[in-house]
Amino acid sequence: MKTIRRLIHVEVFTAVVFVTLGFLALFAFFDFVDQLPAVGRPGAGAGYQLPQAASYVALLVPNHLYELLPITVLIGTIYVMTRLAQSSEFTILRTSGLGPWRALRMLLAAGFTFVLLTFVIGDYLAPWADRTAQLLKARYQGNLTVGQTGAWLREREPYAQFAVNVGALAPDGSMRNVRIFEFDNQNSLISLTHAPTAHFADDEAWELQDAERTEFNARGAELSQIERSRLATFRWPTGITAEMISAAVLKPERMSTIDLFQYISHLKANAQTAERYEIEFWKKVFYPLSCLVMVMLALPFAYLHFRNEGISLYVFGGVMAGISFFFLNNVFGYIGELQHWIPWLTAAAPGMIYMVISLTAFGWLVIRR
Repeated sequence: MKTIRRLIHVEVFTAVVFVTLGFLALFAFFDFVDQLPAVGRPGAGAGYQLPQAASYVALLVPNHLYELLPITVLIGTIYVMTRLAQSSEFTILRTSGLGPWRALRMLLAAGFTFVLLTFVIGDYLAPWADRTAQLLKARYQGNLTVGQTGAWLREREPYAQFAVNVGALAPDGSMRNVRIFEFDNQNSLISLTHAPTAHFADDEAWELQDAERTEFNARGAELSQIERSRLATFRWPTGITAEMISAAVLKPERMSTIDLFQYISHLKANAQTAERYEIEFWKKVFYPLSCLVMVMLALPFAYLHFRNEGISLYVFGGVMAGISFFFLNNVFGYIGELQHWIPWLTAAAPGMIYMVISLTAFGWLVIRR
């Protein structure tokens, strides 16, 4: 059985690698074509040339790889199973003692490898590469922002509450156009601090450069006064980290699982809605496991009888199934956020649907027939 397991694993890994490289090449081509209008454009993007565009496209590859792996695992495994069935090799393996459950265990063992690979890429490589890509592009085309109003965050302390507005992220990782509104426990405005530039310090603090601070000292109508001061450097102790700012400015699906969990905890601690990020968190948890569902879905193809037929139709069916899974995964995320579904159930639903389909096909084609 070691020889059979080695044969199936090598065939599956080889097919998945070739399919993945083909899809990545296609996506990289589309990304590069999409960047061509910005190359050499006068103004902020004048320094954005072909080498910078190629670097930006290369940094997008890990994110594409993370999104494509379950799909390419399905297509590659279907191709291997149908080819083995077409050449009667799988029939020979069955007569040699390869039963349905043993074949399923062999494919699941290969699937666990892809689960681990998908998790590592999605949790470590893709977030770093995407952040680097966005900062690289911002270096030539302007700061990163979410619109004219910037990103808003809140933080609660025992003695006060803070509303923080960050206009944009600069290519060097610093913040631009930062405003900090401080309120007391009765929701009265105490102070307003504005700075054109702010940096993250090493001791959980922000360093605001050339800050303008306005304090509202209200002790009664007759004694109310406003004090303004300008400081070359103003340190503001805070638990809002660079990852949280990136989460507010960049897309949440580009964050790692740990960063998402910390950001969700921060939002809940400050009475802010975190439903969108909770769905993305659970999608990060369940998405790598979809590789197991895909190999289960591919196994029944080995038990089909089409010796005189080509396998292109079945591979095309695998492509459509993979695309439908990717589409369903995104649709459930949007609908779950709008309808306020349970976050973990929203994220797990597409995988559960396809697992039911794969088990049904496995029971009908493999066990009953």
